[in-house]
Amino acid sequence: MNDFPHLLSPITIGSTTLRNRVVMGSMHTGLEDFFWNTGKLAAYFAERAKGGAGLIITGGYSPNFRGQLKPLGSQFSTRLHAARHRQITDAVHEHDSKIALQVLHAGRYGYTPYSVSASTKKSPITPFKPSALSTKGVDATATDFAKAIALARKAGYDGVEIMGSEGYLINQMLAARTNDRDDKWGGTASNRMRFPLEIVRRARELVGDDFMIGYRISLLDLVEGGQTWEEIVELAKRLEEAGVSLLNTGIGWHEARVPTIITQVPQGAWRDHTARLKPEVSIPVCASNRINSPATAEDILATGGADLVSMARPFLADPEIVNKAASGRADEINTCIACNQACLDHVFSNKHASCLVNPRACRETTLVLSPTRSRKRVAVVGAGPAGLAAAVSAAERGLAVTLFEKSASIGGQFRLAMMVPGKEDFRETLRYYGRRLEVLGVDVRLSTEATPADLAGFDDVIVATGVTPRVPSFPGVDHAKVVRYDQVLSGAVTVGAKVAVIGAGGIGVDMSHFLAEEPHDGSPADLDAWMAHWGVGDPSLHRGGLMEKKARTPLREVWLLQRKSTSIGRGLAKTSGWAHRAVLKDSGVHLVPGVFYDKVDDAGLHITVTSASGEVTSQVLDVDHVVLCAGQESVRALHDALTDPAVVDATAVRGARRVHLIGGADVAAELDAKRAIEQGTRVAAAL
Repeated sequence: MNDFPHLLSPITIGSTTLRNRVVMGSMHTGLEDFFWNTGKLAAYFAERAKGGAGLIITGGYSPNFRGQLKPLGSQFSTRLHAARHRQITDAVHEHDSKIALQVLHAGRYGYTPYSVSASTKKSPITPFKPSALSTKGVDATATDFAKAIALARKAGYDGVEIMGSEGYLINQMLAARTNDRDDKWGGTASNRMRFPLEIVRRARELVGDDFMIGYRISLLDLVEGGQTWEEIVELAKRLEEAGVSLLNTGIGWHEARVPTIITQVPQGAWRDHTARLKPEVSIPVCASNRINSPATAEDILATGGADLVSMARPFLADPEIVNKAASGRADEINTCIACNQACLDHVFSNKHASCLVNPRACRETTLVLSPTRSRKRVAVVGAGPAGLAAAVSAAERGLAVTLFEKSASIGGQFRLAMMVPGKEDFRETLRYYGRRLEVLGVDVRLSTEATPADLAGFDDVIVATGVTPRVPSFPGVDHAKVVRYDQVLSGAVTVGAKVAVIGAGGIGVDMSHFLAEEPHDGSPADLDAWMAHWGVGDPSLHRGGLMEKKARTPLREVWLLQRKSTSIGRGLAKTSGWAHRAVLKDSGVHLVPGVFYDKVDDAGLHITVTSASGEVTSQVLDVDHVVLCAGQESVRALHDALTDPAVVDATAVRGARRVHLIGGADVAAELDAKRAIEQGTRVAAAL
């Protein structure tokens, strides 16, 4: 018996049997783009196959030159490509997992001047206007898909996934939004479906009936001019007739103005849409998007909502997620927090993907936690993200680790971040680290402020003492109305109904969300409210699943202020920043750049504002509180003492032969958990 009987049960898709119902969904990592990274990609997939994945789906590979995601991007169209991929498929099969190649034509999402689409309509998220495929061009592209699928079989793949979702070429052919053709590939919904159906039919002719062909179908386009539910169901049925073995589900185009996978999206938000499709077909259906735990996946399967569950980024966070669930160690899973900071943000910035909570992702061959030959004694001071990563990584190598933390609990700035609506999953990271410290036998000393004398005798001391909020200098900064962000998020201070936030970086934006939004409780009513606020409706009533947004009722009136004259939120992450800015706008937060802080007194916050046109005005914000989010300063007193020869001589701390400074204590500029956790891991790997 186990806690996940449905999730861990085998399933047969066509003639292919999977050992469980967990699919590692497709993620483009950047390693796919150049052949010299094939070994790294094989190691990346092998670690997840070894970790228990039933089926792995690769990142997207274009079936031809003009379908590339970027210049010289991933392509799968020659026998040489197939031969090189043998290293990948062999590595996965060695661990009894199955692997499918995703075939993806970018269409107008191609970041290339030679992109093509159903029409010449330009995408709002790429700089290049596509050329419209000719009638023969569409036909040839369908054949290119089929040939790529046949080559995948020669490369040793167990199947393929045809990418028909997320707004890529097939989606562009399916939707009236982008397909205004008047030939046999357009004009009616039935004609628009011809393209994916021809791909499947031609592929089946080449590979026979015993090769798994999956299709990623868009359940909600979430764009104007998207597909109706009736069209989606008809497509699913016709795909089954044409020879599709498995339907995986996708939500939203990349250009949609509704978030679908970032942390503020409720867990399992889209499961009901998969459950709605499942009875319409007889082939297996896979649920996906914002499913980050085996418990959620098990519930979806147990209630009949799907036949399989795709968890993509959770395999970045923890390649052993399935094995841990199967062996009763679900509490040791390093949970994906859906931050996008090291995965999608990296890919859209032309970098290799990784993971904020697991910096070894996609670096399996270069960031190695190898067993130590000698059991050195290591002290880690500070149990924020950097210190926790260093302590756990060092202990995993077999080092004797002692962790000092001056507060009564671990977490540091993460304990504050998890209080922000939409960032509740950050609690899971602290749960993971707490459990790993226990399992690894780390000597954890809470409520202990380490001194140089306490650190005598250690071989290495890792200083991760973090940051303290920076208090700017202006008249009245010591007024009772003025409080720090940590005091508010920790609950030490309860603010009034009108609040000014000074500093519009990531913390200022989070603070404004915290002040304006109702806390999330994860209930069905909470999900319904989230959908209504983002304008997600029934696709059988609203084309593309879009309806008018329901107005938000903010908890407080908030002013978000910054000294810089640039637009507020400009520096936020690419794949999630737009959503945070939208929430601020919809919550009625007053966004005011170009501010000089004159003073705070009983009347409120006095400011002088310089507009973009150069106009200068003065005003008084009648607020109950002013929250300081004006940056941080590194806490380095211990590090300075440990590296000061006079102090070292006076306290005889000669045993601490090496001192390492990491995290916010090293660099305090705008809190960066991604850098902190990676730095902690790398320091531990090098000990």
